[in-house]
Amino acid sequence: QVQLVESGGGLVQAGGSLRLSCAASGRTVSSYAMSWFRQAPGQEREFVATIIWNAGSPYYADSVKGRFTISRDNAKATVYLQMNSLKPEDTAVYYCHHQGYWGRGTQVTVSS
Repeated sequence: QVQLVESGGGLVQAGGSLRLSCAASGRTVSSYAMSWFRQAPGQEREFVATIIWNAGSPYYADSVKGRFTISRDNAKATVYLQMNSLKPEDTAVYYCHHQGYWGRGTQVTVSS
C-alpha cells in the first residue's frame, strides 16, 4: 500500500511560479519512478515529469521542458515540481504517481 498526498496548488497569473509537493508513505520503492501527471477539464490525463528517487534521472514532457523542474528528497519521501513561467494552458489538476498508485490531485489555475 502506498499513500500519496499532493499539495501546493493554487491560482497564479501567467508568468508566475508554484511549487507542488507530493509526500509519499507506505510501501514505496526507491528504485521506482515518482511522476507528475496533469489533467485539464475535458482532456485526458497527460505525463508531465518523472524522477527516480535514489538516482535522479529527471525526464520531462516537451510542453514543460525548460520551465518545470522535478526534484526529490529521498529521506523525506517527498517529490517536488517547481513550475516557473506558467501559462494558462498549464491549468489542470496535477497528480502524483508511484508504482501504480495515485494521489488525489491538487488544482493549478493560471490566469491570463
